Amino acid sequence: MKSVIVVGSGIWGSSSALRLAETGWQVTLVERHRPGHVRQASAGETRLLRCSHGDDDWYARLAWQAREGWLRLGERAGEDLYVESGMLWFARKPDGWEHASAQVLKNLDIECEVLDPADGRRFFPDFRGDDLSFLLWEPNAGVLRARRATQVTAALAQAAGVRLVRARAVPVAGDEAPYGCAVEIEGEIHHADRVVWACGGWLPELFDGLPITVTKQDTLHFAAPPQWSLPETPAWVDHGASAYGHGDVDGVGMKATSDAEGPPYEPEHGPRVVDPGSVEQARGYLRRRFPSLAELPVLFTQVCQYALTPDAEWLLAEVSPGVWVLGGDSGHGFKHGPAWAGYVAGVLDGAYEPEPRFGDHPRTPSRGLRTSGQTW
Repeated sequence: MKSVIVVGSGIWGSSSALRLAETGWQVTLVERHRPGHVRQASAGETRLLRCSHGDDDWYARLAWQAREGWLRLGERAGEDLYVESGMLWFARKPDGWEHASAQVLKNLDIECEVLDPADGRRFFPDFRGDDLSFLLWEPNAGVLRARRATQVTAALAQAAGVRLVRARAVPVAGDEAPYGCAVEIEGEIHHADRVVWACGGWLPELFDGLPITVTKQDTLHFAAPPQWSLPETPAWVDHGASAYGHGDVDGVGMKATSDAEGPPYEPEHGPRVVDPGSVEQARGYLRRRFPSLAELPVLFTQVCQYALTPDAEWLLAEVSPGVWVLGGDSGHGFKHGPAWAGYVAGVLDGAYEPEPRFGDHPRTPSRGLRTSGQTW
């Protein structure tokens, strides 16, 4: 039986561990804290699931596959991990990112509809769209209960035979292979046929030179009236303003927050307190788009982190024989978890080589895939 050690129990690590165990691998999952701990980017209360990715059809197809994967996982767990509320994209330009997304979705037969900005009043109790060119409606998009989904995925992995080890792991140095096909866990060396490092924001401190930057991301939820809940109102993204949000889920309030990349951040010890400027920034956007919500009290806040490559393409690279680094997933990586795990399993099995776009090579900064990168 082939063996693999997966380090990191975020959604990519847990999903990969689950898929590998179900396809016959002996899997050890190593996590310093516990699956779904609040330091993980995967432990945000919610994450959006959408297929729009500009003019890129690879991620659009994968997101559609992942949607089916999330529905199946929810059925297996007996929980509603995914709220399919639909999503509205606020397009500021007639021929911009949303226009390209709509063309890709139509080519893939993924349902979408281009609407007049005035149609926003059909979806929201209060809406102002006079600065928009059109709305792009994705009815099969929605919101994932991210932290719970991470915990459930890790639990399903253990039920499938994955051994969860609560410990700190570090790469093993060696002369022939820089890191060796082994892991040092609390001072003891463990070997496997494959090692996968899926450590999110911790990857740059473990492996020098990776094209990943970690940033602090403040998320805000406001105490909105009951009609601003899911699925009564859809999720929404304003790509041109790097703003996004959704209605209340599970009583934590309506989410309205910036997707612009924040300052550099250290995920293990960095402060988990949102900046006052983030609150004012969110209120400014609400004042423009949903005026009746602008002065509502903040109900819940959370500090997360992005671990981004310059071009927002993910990283799936063999840094030494049998040792793979898996990262760069924030912030559009969570939604793809179940489908991406299948892709990663195929790479580890030797069924195919990873797409060149995922290599450990210099990256040219680009905003083509990300919704972050601008200011409000």
